[in-house]
Amino acid sequence: MSGTVIILTGPPGAGKSTTAASLAATYPRAVHLRTDDFWDHIVSGGIPPYLPESDAQNHTVVEVVAGASAAYAAGGFTVVVDGVVGPWMLGHFRHALCLRPGLDLHYVALRPDRAETLARAQRRTAPDALVDDAPIHSLWDQFAELGELEAHAIDTTHHSAAETARAVAEAITSGRYRL
Repeated sequence: MSGTVIILTGPPGAGKSTTAASLAATYPRAVHLRTDDFWDHIVSGGIPPYLPESDAQNHTVVEVVAGASAAYAAGGFTVVVDGVVGPWMLGHFRHALCLRPGLDLHYVALRPDRAETLARAQRRTAPDALVDDAPIHSLWDQFAELGELEAHAIDTTHHSAAETARAVAEAITSGRYRL
């Protein structure tokens, strides 16, 4: 599946990174783009991306991610974008991909229930992992109702990592998550 961008999104702790790494490994030519890495490249003046005052910064970062994903996809890679990419950010991807006709865009939101999301997020041990209740709940709330993209959400509350990876692979193969 070359020329494809798969956005794998959801709140912190939803299983995006684990699933994205697993999914990307199934393609012969693939890139796993972790949006967190793009925020980490900001060395001064950065605002935590979950704060309201970070909106302009967040749009800039997502525009960069979208451009990188489109360039990789145009080069024949399947790109799995792993990050908190709400529907309000999809315009950046649509714009970047429309500049390179023939590329596919898929959107999959992992959405375990609120309690499970918080529990998973707080079990993470990476030094920079977001584990504070308030921003995790706020981000979960933002994914609680996806409007016209509600059919793109997968409830992974009771899934193992392998079950989530299988569900996402099936979702992509079905074509139902294509934008």
